[in-house]
Amino acid sequence: MPVTYSCGPKDGPVLVTGATGYVAGWVVKMLLDAGIAVHAAVRDPDDGRKVSHLHAMADAAPGTLTLFKADLLEPGSHEEAMRGCRVVMHTASPFLAPSRISDPQRDVVDPALKGTQDILETANRVDSVERIVVTGSIIAIADPQCAREDARTEADWNESPTLETGAYALSKVLAEREAWKIAAEQERWKLVVINPGFVVGPGVSASQTSASFDYFRAFVDGTYKDGVPSFDVGTVDVRDVADAHMRAAFIPEAEGRHIVFNQILSLNEKIGILKAELGEDKYSLPPDTPWDPACRHMNLDNGKSKTALGMTYRPLEPALVRMFLQAVEYKQ
Repeated sequence: MPVTYSCGPKDGPVLVTGATGYVAGWVVKMLLDAGIAVHAAVRDPDDGRKVSHLHAMADAAPGTLTLFKADLLEPGSHEEAMRGCRVVMHTASPFLAPSRISDPQRDVVDPALKGTQDILETANRVDSVERIVVTGSIIAIADPQCAREDARTEADWNESPTLETGAYALSKVLAEREAWKIAAEQERWKLVVINPGFVVGPGVSASQTSASFDYFRAFVDGTYKDGVPSFDVGTVDVRDVADAHMRAAFIPEAEGRHIVFNQILSLNEKIGILKAELGEDKYSLPPDTPWDPACRHMNLDNGKSKTALGMTYRPLEPALVRMFLQAVEYKQ
């Protein structure tokens, strides 16, 4: 029997950290559309360029929106926004293209790890909190460059990343391990983690800083004119990731980690889909040469997301096309 969840005004307010982010934008929209009061934590509530789309979504929905100023590296800065919230959605964590990283520890690891520590320690001081949903990643479970034949599950951890070889992967491993450590030291609130694959699909605003969009821009800026790297990864529509967060928050029995993806696709296969949908020549896409058969494909088990959260996944072709068009039409 499919698992269902329901939520409404009685469940609010809900805190969403990093509310201007890619996944967070869809989480905010789903909460507002459900009639929930959203406490949106952002760096600068007065920056209209960054937050106007949040106000527009609130104006068109039955839910209400309140913006709060907060920063992952400012201890205690989320406490005001968290007061009165039963559910906390901690989505904030930097995912940056290598060209945007000058200091991996400062730019990636510290905000992810210290931010998660502070959010959960703040929850220990805010009596209203009953559940925290953290946005993890499958990169905390499996390394796409070190695929293996047996399927990775929620019991697995990626043990390979270092600051030098993968700051983002390291940040997700360290932050999630710290989240589980803090959760185990208390009994009042429950931690649930969503571990999505490579997220695709449109953002709720034109401006998107997620590195996912940089990959799509690189398809047309000459970066991959000779072909793309040979690795594949579990891939998922951003709206399914947001839906998984909603289910993790509002299904009472939800617990633990959840691998969330629809299909395992290589970059070559993504390019092939774009060519099939948009035509071979319009955007001068890289060659979609076959994925290297000598390398093993990533093998992941998303069964728990289907049985415990009741997830059914959207087809990826429309999401890939919409994300690509948004990425190339809005160049930062």
